[in-house]
Amino acid sequence: MEDCLAKKMEITVSEAEKRTGRNAVNMQETYTAYLIETRAVESQSEGQCAPVDSLWRRYSEFELLRNYLSVTYPHIVVPPLPEKRADFVWHKLSADNMDPDFVERRRIGLENFLLRVASHPVLCQDKIFYSFLTQEGGWKEVVNETGFQLKADSRLKALNATFRVKNPDKRFTELKHYSDELQSVISHLLRVRARVADRLYGVYKVHGNYGRVFSEWSAIEKEMGDGLQSAGHHMDVYAASIDDILEEEEHYADQLKEYLFYAEALRAVCRKHELMQYDLEMAAQDLTSKKQQCEELATGTVRTFSLKGMTSKLFGQETPEQREAKIKVLEEQIQEGEEQLKSKNLESRDFVKSAWADIERFKEQKNHDLKEALISYAVMQISMCKKGIQVWTNAKECFSKM
Repeated sequence: MEDCLAKKMEITVSEAEKRTGRNAVNMQETYTAYLIETRAVESQSEGQCAPVDSLWRRYSEFELLRNYLSVTYPHIVVPPLPEKRADFVWHKLSADNMDPDFVERRRIGLENFLLRVASHPVLCQDKIFYSFLTQEGGWKEVVNETGFQLKADSRLKALNATFRVKNPDKRFTELKHYSDELQSVISHLLRVRARVADRLYGVYKVHGNYGRVFSEWSAIEKEMGDGLQSAGHHMDVYAASIDDILEEEEHYADQLKEYLFYAEALRAVCRKHELMQYDLEMAAQDLTSKKQQCEELATGTVRTFSLKGMTSKLFGQETPEQREAKIKVLEEQIQEGEEQLKSKNLESRDFVKSAWADIERFKEQKNHDLKEALISYAVMQISMCKKGIQVWTNAKECFSKM
């Protein structure tokens, strides 16, 4: 962790800007660009003011970076991007991806994504990631030249592996179930939070009605007028404070959403292991089949029914020379198959070792982050309740002076 990029470089996504341009099919489009600023930490520790390097990136470029990292490091739980369009919002907030409040929250989420990658012991050392932060022109070409898209596994192949693996690793199966349950729980939590926020908004805004009624009442009362007017003022201030409070609450919701998307990153690692296990089992099956063919040719006996065996019976047996030639080819294929199987076994063991180390790292991070987020959310709710008590305490004092 001492060598991670986050220790050597300050990384911020400092602003977002709405732009208009032409897309790949030459059609007019509106999009948001984000300004990434970086500054070396070393020169600051020496008392010098390091220059700030800056460049603009679109959300689609962040997506390209993450896709590259996911394919290149299949054993790593790659940090997720913030949502492209708002989800789990209470109805007073806009779900428009161009809404200023949503764009601001996404800016914070993109900065968090970069800091997550820069703090990761493996991902932070990737040259493509470094060039994403420092090289504006030609970056897409550099990524595409890596050929990472050719290495990406098709969804059909992944689905096939899921259903056909005979000996799945119990740990990864349990992890897959856990990620499904984690996503389900957080989704439900976010829906409950949205409903609570909506009701809270209504309660606060209704206090504005108290303010209006007390103000109107004060106009027809002489002795009670000042007290009613003051109480009404406290209610108006209380009602107006809800917008800032719920904007702060959205920040905590975004922290939960990050782990909603992390659940998919966990499943991606599990799918990659299933694919490796499937390839391993297919290689072992193919090797067994070739060994059986070789044995049948050598002994002249057929263990199982085959089209080749029926053909031999119908049209006569092969000559010894033909059989020897086939045995030689099969022996070469068996040798290649054994080497391939050995290589796949080593690759699988290395994957499991690396993946499980990163999963353990992720678990520590998740436990710490969710604990902090939930505590902060509870503190905020307590603070809101205290404000409500204070408002009614102030109103009580106003009424007492009437």
